[in-house]
Amino acid sequence: MVNTAFKPRSELMSPVPKFWPENPTVDNFVVAVTQTGFLRNLANSAIVVIIAVVCAILLGLLAAAALSVFRFRSRRSILVAILVIQMLPATSLLIPQFLIFNSVGLLGTYVGLILAYISLTLPFAIWVMRGFFVAIPAEVGEAAQIDGASSWQMLTRIYFPLVAPGVISTSVFAFITAWNDYLIAYTFMKDQAMYTLPVWLATFSTPTHGTDFGGQMAASVLFALPVVVFFMLVQRRLVSGITAGSVKG
Repeated sequence: MVNTAFKPRSELMSPVPKFWPENPTVDNFVVAVTQTGFLRNLANSAIVVIIAVVCAILLGLLAAAALSVFRFRSRRSILVAILVIQMLPATSLLIPQFLIFNSVGLLGTYVGLILAYISLTLPFAIWVMRGFFVAIPAEVGEAAQIDGASSWQMLTRIYFPLVAPGVISTSVFAFITAWNDYLIAYTFMKDQAMYTLPVWLATFSTPTHGTDFGGQMAASVLFALPVVVFFMLVQRRLVSGITAGSVKG
């Protein structure tokens, strides 16, 4: 993809394919950025995905804490239900979501798309972050209770700092899932001005050449870049140990 993004059109359409570009050019990136809709759809993706991931992580963090730290009736049933929901293919829920959103007037809106992405990433976030809470030794919470800490103080001052690596790693995978989505955005959004970047990328073309493979590959590189940068920024926290952190505390 990166290699093709730097090839001029003459080399892309050559009957004799060559792997490395003989005359590298950045014209494809210029075409992709200046193409109508790129910046607008990039902003759509960024706003929708960031809001959806933040909401899913916050809700998942509280739910994971409740399902692992506290003991209450039907806790195991809820865990099984979350696991079953996570096992369902996203496409099997697409039509029911479409009908529900259409009946309440959320179809073709950013709010509806954000809710769809939250429902897509929330079960995964709960299940993964619960594993980080379970890994914390029970003695940590018991010591906080002996010191007179309330439930909210235990969560905010003891548990949440210890599961920070789990929150970061879950955020990365939730971000990738929502950022790469094409089917939900294409199905729910009616206005092309409200499309996300994957939908725009699938319909990428120019008035003169039709499907511009060089521009499409350049746009694909730009589309993948935010995920790569995000992962590089948080990669050190992905391998942090929870038990080691609790012992240090």
